[in-house]
Amino acid sequence: MNKKRLLLKKLPSYNLQELMVTLVIIGILVLIAMPFLMPLISRAKSVEAQNQLKHLYNTERQYFYMYSKYSNEINEIDFEAPKTTKHGGTANYVYEILEASSNTFKARATAIADFNGNGVFNVWEINQDSQLKEVVKD
Repeated sequence: MNKKRLLLKKLPSYNLQELMVTLVIIGILVLIAMPFLMPLISRAKSVEAQNQLKHLYNTERQYFYMYSKYSNEINEIDFEAPKTTKHGGTANYVYEILEASSNTFKARATAIADFNGNGVFNVWEINQDSQLKEVVKD
């Protein structure tokens, strides 16, 4: 008899209205915080471009040591750009070599999405001296 009584005992819980009010409050707090978080999100995504451009720089340097010139072709230097989000990957940037000669090169990473919604796409560049700079800020 006591076992049945224990099984039928009500457990403390929240009703649907309390849960909905809690979710609405969390949603409002997220909407308030979002404008302050967008620059941080944009900066975090730009780390991808910086890392990939440093890798591209290293592959260009290896090519330079082997052939005494820089290459205009990404495939020639064995740099495999990650797949973008538009093509089923996770990358947020497209990579290209802008110019290359016997002594200089410049490569660029251009964002494929507007991270903070202001209509400006983030662009990073690196050169033969490993100088990494943000050309267009998002």
